[in-house]
Amino acid sequence: MNVRSQGKAPEAPSSSLGASRGGESLTITSVDKTFGGKREVTALKEVSLAVAPGEFLSIIGPSGCGKSTLLQIVAGLMMPSHGKVFLGANDVTGESAHMVYLFQQYSKSLLPWMTVEENVMFAFNHRLHLRKKAARDRCSEYLEMVGLDDFGKYYPWQLSGGMQQRVAIARALSSEPKVLLMDEPFSSVDALTRMELHALVQELWERKRFTALLVTHDVDEAIFLADRVAVLTHRPATISEIVGVDLSRPRRPVEVHENPRFLEMRHHLLNHLLRKPEQSDEPPV
Repeated sequence: MNVRSQGKAPEAPSSSLGASRGGESLTITSVDKTFGGKREVTALKEVSLAVAPGEFLSIIGPSGCGKSTLLQIVAGLMMPSHGKVFLGANDVTGESAHMVYLFQQYSKSLLPWMTVEENVMFAFNHRLHLRKKAARDRCSEYLEMVGLDDFGKYYPWQLSGGMQQRVAIARALSSEPKVLLMDEPFSSVDALTRMELHALVQELWERKRFTALLVTHDVDEAIFLADRVAVLTHRPATISEIVGVDLSRPRRPVEVHENPRFLEMRHHLLNHLLRKPEQSDEPPV
């Protein structure tokens, strides 16, 4: 069921999707991260991952192990103490212009003085320099994808939390990223809205085939959305195993959660996460 990390980037899995994939490969090679201060704390140690073009990979791990730190390093928002991040063949370590980051706090990522359509167009106007009609058409296309085509003139504060997150998703995807990075983007909404957003992200991923990297504390979410689930250890975190999700797509929430194979993977991953860490006197990060 699993692949052990050996401190170097494994080869990305082969795929039958071939040319239908629109994403780019992502390789994380021997990444370490140490935080200084009165006492140094090592958050990440020899973390290596290879994500295939168009693959959906989830990352889970114990609370405080460094999942978000790893994602910020991949995004170029934080420098690693050691190691590299490659997008395709290009070293993008410390560069933030190559991937789109979907944050947990969607209400803070949207610009409240802009309408919904202005928020979405903000993601691509500065890069594509489209004429007004072309920009509005592109915006309408993505708002329709997330079921908000009638809400373009509204402001974010006039929408529910789930609708605001749909706007954030539309804005993230309207720039047509090769890689979409998601940092627990569904944790702030209620359970039913979360299931709706899971189905929406799955549908959009199947249509666009961007490469997706999701950090989450929710094992059910990780399995439902991903092709593979990478498990981080307690700090200093490394990859302890990678589990392939052999569930057919498209996945429907109710059916998947009752699938014996889903329950087997869920049981395995929860048992893994609940293992007690080795005794450590390091302070929390």
